[in-house]
Amino acid sequence: MLSCEEAKKILGAAEQIFSADVVSQTVKQMAVEITGALSHRYPLVLSIMGGAVVFTGQLLPLLEFPLNFDYLHVSRYDNEIRGGKINWKVSPPENVRDRVVLVLDDVLDEGVTLAAIRERVMGQGAAAFYSAVFAEKVIGKPKPISADFVGVLLPDRFVFGFGMDIYGAWRNLPAIYALKA
Repeated sequence: MLSCEEAKKILGAAEQIFSADVVSQTVKQMAVEITGALSHRYPLVLSIMGGAVVFTGQLLPLLEFPLNFDYLHVSRYDNEIRGGKINWKVSPPENVRDRVVLVLDDVLDEGVTLAAIRERVMGQGAAAFYSAVFAEKVIGKPKPISADFVGVLLPDRFVFGFGMDIYGAWRNLPAIYALKA
């Protein structure tokens, strides 16, 4: 865990990639797109703890249709800056059977975690799987999954803010920052 001073030093040396205004407008646009696609489906929306919490909290009030809400908790990072093996802390709920499921996440990086979630949800009998990620990192190689709804594209750098952390810190920032290259 970072000390308060270390966290402040990281932020002070970082570069802002997207302002809070751009982030807010992006969430609003995504809500319009998701509403257009899923308003007639009564989906079960699953938020991925902890990265998607900020995105989920801002997106849900903008969705203009009935939905059910739950969460799952899976990670490959656990406060590190490189992904490891998938760690299922809370699996998808049993009530996914025969449901249209929309999974919300903060960032689609390599796609390994989201692909594993899709496999698990569909294996539990979901009728359809959709995913919305606030950001997708452009990494220059194929990914095992594509998100149905993507807010912004990020450079292949370590980013944080708006739900994404750096060593567990700064998920609470309203803008998105990157470590300087």
